[in-house]
Amino acid sequence: MELQEQRFLVTGASRGIGQAIAVDLAAHGAKVAGLATRLENLAATAQAVEAAGGVFLPLAGDIADPQTANAAVAAVIAEWGGVDGLVANAGITRDGLLIRMSAEDFASVLATNLGGAFHFLKAVTRPMMKARSGRVVLIGSVVACVGNPGKANYCAAKAGLHGLARSAALELGSRGITVNVVAPGFIETDMTSGLPEAAREAMTAKIALGRPGSPADVAGAVRFLAGPAGAYVTGQVLVVDGGLSLG
Repeated sequence: MELQEQRFLVTGASRGIGQAIAVDLAAHGAKVAGLATRLENLAATAQAVEAAGGVFLPLAGDIADPQTANAAVAAVIAEWGGVDGLVANAGITRDGLLIRMSAEDFASVLATNLGGAFHFLKAVTRPMMKARSGRVVLIGSVVACVGNPGKANYCAAKAGLHGLARSAALELGSRGITVNVVAPGFIETDMTSGLPEAAREAMTAKIALGRPGSPADVAGAVRFLAGPAGAYVTGQVLVVDGGLSLG
């Protein structure tokens, strides 16, 4: 139970990677607060966390609104007395070729995927600095490293997390706070299950390990950075893509 009694806040915890991270942290001893756009979306995660022997606090709000971050962190502190870790996972997509992408679609993805991570990182900074410890993991994407047609907004937002993490790591390291990015590749979730079979086969063919990843693969990497083994790692981007980005 390497995370015994640690208090974590996970955004985008209702499904897929976020849900897997919440359950994995709980299974290793952490108390987990999960945030989604609506409370009812967290029912399955709450059930899975409790089945793993964990404690779950459901929270709701729009991560693009800085008040959501402030309120969520305040709720965790009120419930458990502090916050030891943040996993900023929530995000959206508004795909489209650059020539057709609207300014609104570009701005909304940056406001949510990059702005949301900033709001939550800022909200946990003061209590973590006061405690002189903390772990922050931002969930990025391998496409930030290699690009992807039709995803200029998503790639730009995820790439922004790299600079955000590195700058924050420099600012917060003296207070015992680590800030890192986990960048998944092609992961089997409900978001990717709708891809045409030909597209799935083409993507899988590019992966050195010959298979898509699972949410559990990402959760394990997050737990490494959040746990004792990751204590001396900060400002880094950990790519979890089975070798997809190797070319």
